[in-house]
Amino acid sequence: MLKFILKRLLSTVLVLFVVTFVLYLLLNAALDFFWDLRSSTSPNIEDLYESRRRLLDLDTPAVVRYFKWLAGAGGCVIGQCDLGIAWYSGQEVTSQLQGAIVNTIKLITASTIVSVILGVAVGMISAIRQYSGFDYFITFVSFLLYSLPVFWVAVLLKQFGAIEINNFLSEPVLESWVPIIVVCLAMGLFWMGALGGSARRRLITFASATLITFVTIYYILASGWLEQPRIGIIGVIVIGAGTAIVMTFLSTGLGNKRVLYATLTVAALGALLYMPLQYLFYYREMNWLWMFGLLAVAIAIAIGVGLAFRGPDPWDTARTTFFTVLVIAVLVFADRVLQEWGPYTSHPAINNRPIATIGASAPNIAGDFWMTNLDSFTHLLLPSIALILISFASYTRYTRGSMLEVMGQDYIRTARAKGLNERTVVMRHALRNALLPLASIIPVDAITMIGGAVITETIFGWNGMGKLFIDSMRQSELDPIMAYIVITGIIAIVANLVADFVYAVLDPRIRVNA
Repeated sequence: MLKFILKRLLSTVLVLFVVTFVLYLLLNAALDFFWDLRSSTSPNIEDLYESRRRLLDLDTPAVVRYFKWLAGAGGCVIGQCDLGIAWYSGQEVTSQLQGAIVNTIKLITASTIVSVILGVAVGMISAIRQYSGFDYFITFVSFLLYSLPVFWVAVLLKQFGAIEINNFLSEPVLESWVPIIVVCLAMGLFWMGALGGSARRRLITFASATLITFVTIYYILASGWLEQPRIGIIGVIVIGAGTAIVMTFLSTGLGNKRVLYATLTVAALGALLYMPLQYLFYYREMNWLWMFGLLAVAIAIAIGVGLAFRGPDPWDTARTTFFTVLVIAVLVFADRVLQEWGPYTSHPAINNRPIATIGASAPNIAGDFWMTNLDSFTHLLLPSIALILISFASYTRYTRGSMLEVMGQDYIRTARAKGLNERTVVMRHALRNALLPLASIIPVDAITMIGGAVITETIFGWNGMGKLFIDSMRQSELDPIMAYIVITGIIAIVANLVADFVYAVLDPRIRVNA
């Protein structure tokens, strides 16, 4: 394993060196370092040209300047990073990158996770319900979303996802119930097609999903939840218990009582710890280190509960409790963040218009850890949705095609012939192998988005890697462009290594060896 990793790293480092060398020479020839001086009428124009040459060391051959830059970049290995200066703004490239990388990672993390989960789930169900109305509907929606221009989606989100929603939040009064009824009927049809079954089961599913959606929306509007959204201990109990049941059903089936009791125990522990955590959040100043520490403790407790309940396969039980506690942890965190909604929306910088249309944060917002995160989430909402819509469509199509291929394999027929139920055949045998193509697709998509969702970042004024790259190209700043190339190249190396290991985890026939 170690030999394999070293070989891959050495080969990719050599490729990265050749790529950066060639691109440095090409950019040096293509960029116009005097673009802002060519239209100048200053009487000392020659002195300005000479000053620019000295500033950028243009009298030195490009090959020599490349190795000077490479020496500074190599210093990052020992903590003495020197990636040059963005001459137009006068900032060091390292300081520019710090904010750009953080903003881009914040933008892609949620969108990638959500789009992968939704895409895999919907694609799997679409494959299982092949040639049904649900399958045709998902296929149509996927192709529609995949073909939509990103800039058009972003503009529509600004208008209807921010401006109109903010207007409604300021005065949450419905003029007509027709849109609500349409949404309820659509949810009923969606779940009816997704769950399938006999005509009686479909009718029950449709009626239940429609009624639950209507009751939920009515409660949100009638209770004033929009003015002060909360999940609360009741929400944690209900959603936690539902999560325990769903996770058990997907993992081992509800017939495995040990797993069901283990996940319900984890949900009960989450509800019992809700109030103590609220006191901790109130009396102790929180940060992300605290959050990850608490999450690690919660995961350890969940795995311990799973192993204690054992069952036919103790690690199956532990894995199910692990996913259950992740959902509950997110619920508790989201509930605490939402408690800042009232002070946040009434802040003068927000002015009761919380859904942001531009930027990564609101100016002049000074608050604690929770207020800062709520501000970040409101600014992340629209650009994340724009990225999710496009990525969801592609992941759905990939998953559907892969599932259809896997479901026709001999080992699937053998599993069914052995008497395994359909849930076990799909979840334990088919899905795992169907995820193999996504193991190479998702890292590449992550690289693309870390490199910068250029159009999305530009429209939403998000100062990430993509916007930094575009701005540097416009201003002929060579050093920031090279830093961008190196970072995306390193991420590509890491992502490909991760893809190799994910392949080995998903498919036991694959072994990583030198």
